Amino acid sequence: MFNDKTNQVLAYELDNSRIKSRQKGNITLSYLEGFDIIETANRVFGYGNWSYSTKLELISQEVNQNQNHVICYKALVSIVIHDVSHSKQVSREDVGFGTGIAKTLADAHEGGAKEAVTDAIKRTLRSFGNQFGNLLYDKSRQHQNNQMQNQQPAQMQQHSQQQYQTPVPEQLPSSQSHNPNTFSSLYSLGLQVVDDNNGNLLITGDDIYNKRDSIKACGFKFDPSSKQWWKPIEQQQAA
Repeated sequence: MFNDKTNQVLAYELDNSRIKSRQKGNITLSYLEGFDIIETANRVFGYGNWSYSTKLELISQEVNQNQNHVICYKALVSIVIHDVSHSKQVSREDVGFGTGIAKTLADAHEGGAKEAVTDAIKRTLRSFGNQFGNLLYDKSRQHQNNQMQNQQPAQMQQHSQQQYQTPVPEQLPSSQSHNPNTFSSLYSLGLQVVDDNNGNLLITGDDIYNKRDSIKACGFKFDPSSKQWWKPIEQQQAA
């Protein structure tokens, strides 16, 4: 099906610079971004040698306690890849899920549908090996990475976090003054809500900029001077 050059590229080790990470509870999850997956498919298979079709299904629709629309979608993506002469083809399909949270119904539908399609494309292409992040689904590898991270000296770990996370106050209280369930939508995106010990809640985590719509939907405001998203605790408790 594939020529020697394509097979050789597919067999290459995954470039670590392409791997992104985010926190989900106490677990560090590794992933490849959607645009990276599509660019890799164009590079490996050729721009005109692959295509995909999508079927979307609305799973749930509700309004949360912050009066935001929460839309969940399931996407079934079928991908067809042709050889150079288009005389042979191979197809794969898989499902993905996405959640859109926004003040307006249209924005919530858009966010949920786009996230579901991107997730399905990534899951479908991973069957072609490590160039599409298949190794990242190895749970034993994730467990080993988490162990190695926990064994790093505190200074090295702090330096690594500072490279990828928005700065947060040096001291945070050990107890929470808010209900974590209130911001379950943010936790599901790999973000954290913390107290700054000055009567405010702050957002921390990876890739905050691309998640700003969900953050705003939970009532947080962006402070340009500190470059942080914040919300008064009193406002959160009254919501």
